[in-house]
Amino acid sequence: MEPLKEARNRVEGSSSSDNSNGRTSGGGRRSPTNCLIKPPVKKNTIPIDLKLHNDIRAVERARFAHQVAEKRRLIKQYKMERERQQKLEEQEEIKRLRKELIPKAQLMPYFDRPFVPRRSEKQPTVPRESKFCIP
Repeated sequence: MEPLKEARNRVEGSSSSDNSNGRTSGGGRRSPTNCLIKPPVKKNTIPIDLKLHNDIRAVERARFAHQVAEKRRLIKQYKMERERQQKLEEQEEIKRLRKELIPKAQLMPYFDRPFVPRRSEKQPTVPRESKFCIP
């Protein structure tokens, strides 16, 4: 309501100035020059598709998170494959050892020739004088 009152006051103020020039509005009617002119109708504004930095960053972060998840999955798969290979190698090693380490009877020692130790042919060591006290 306030803008309407202000517009009326402006029109009335201009009509009083017209009266001072010697013009009178006939019968309380306003002259066409005193009417408020409507502003030209503007076209509807078309909103611009905004690309916020947050949206761009969210897309980049999602792409990065996907890459990290993919790398972790590949690393996990690689570790599982390596563990499986290691288990197979261990099983093959166990099979090989079981074949090689079949318990066999040991040969009996020969008791017909008794063991007689021989005297060493090396010269005995000559002891040096110990130097425990320092003069």
